[in-house]
Amino acid sequence: MAKEISKERLLALLKILFEQTDDQQGLTMEEILSALEDAGISAERKALYRDFDALCKAGIEVSRQRCKPVRYYLAKRPFTRSELLLLVDAVQGSKFITARQSASLVRAIKSLGSKSQAQGLEKRVFVGGRVKSQNDSVFRNVDAIQEAITAKRKVTFTYASYDCSAHLRLRNKGQTYTQTPVQLMYSDGFYYLVCFSDKYNDFANYRIDRMRNIGVSDERASRNAAIATFDVNEYEQRMFNMYAGESLQVTLRVKESAMNAIVDRFGKDVQVDDAGDGTARVSVVVMGTPVFFGWVSQFEGQVVIEQPTSLRKTYANYLRGLLESYE
Repeated sequence: MAKEISKERLLALLKILFEQTDDQQGLTMEEILSALEDAGISAERKALYRDFDALCKAGIEVSRQRCKPVRYYLAKRPFTRSELLLLVDAVQGSKFITARQSASLVRAIKSLGSKSQAQGLEKRVFVGGRVKSQNDSVFRNVDAIQEAITAKRKVTFTYASYDCSAHLRLRNKGQTYTQTPVQLMYSDGFYYLVCFSDKYNDFANYRIDRMRNIGVSDERASRNAAIATFDVNEYEQRMFNMYAGESLQVTLRVKESAMNAIVDRFGKDVQVDDAGDGTARVSVVVMGTPVFFGWVSQFEGQVVIEQPTSLRKTYANYLRGLLESYE
């Protein structure tokens, strides 16, 4: 019976140290005894010293802060304070998961630290205005994709795009795609699946939060030299570009074929007015700089600056300047 009580005390002590201490926040012996008492466990100082030794022998280092009174803390934790901050920032900055999933993951990350570390993370977290996915099936999609990759099978799925009303619609009347999954890739806040298409004998990338009805096909995955030598870093550099925006209210005339890029850049709640002719007027806040002009020009007329007139003229001069460079 005594051994069982000792085990119970040891586990309770470890829980207290894990939840309430870190390298910047320790507990005095009196505070530890009080916390154990609150948990319904009585203990003496000598017993706790033996417990500290037992934890250290098990690889769980309990250190002392040289102050009066002496404070004890868990010296080694799964993550440092800065690592927890990085994890929280990565989760909050990820556009491919929903706000609800982000909040759940942040709670899980906070549980990996002490109470004082968790409080610091709470003060750090700010989510207002961040563009987040509206699709909460991303994790299930990733699981299915991983299953297909492991089993060396093709994946089947339908794919959605935004129309001029900023509504998601299935592409090609809901056609089912059957392709070889090659690589999961994270870029610019979104999660992508790179597939190999037998039909086009080339790679294609799909946003995972826009994939629907994902399944594992009975058909074996394709094998060829292109897949075997696939370089995800080179592919990412070739396929994805970073761009930025600023404080100027601008109206863009956007063709439906460019609406995906508009929603990606400015978010699902962007102000959209369907013109009814295959285009939409989109009101956004951007930077009237060459960075923004370069972003617009990549669409080759699919995105046109309508207002303000002054910015439209500045953009026209920008394009003329580019032409003069080639004359």
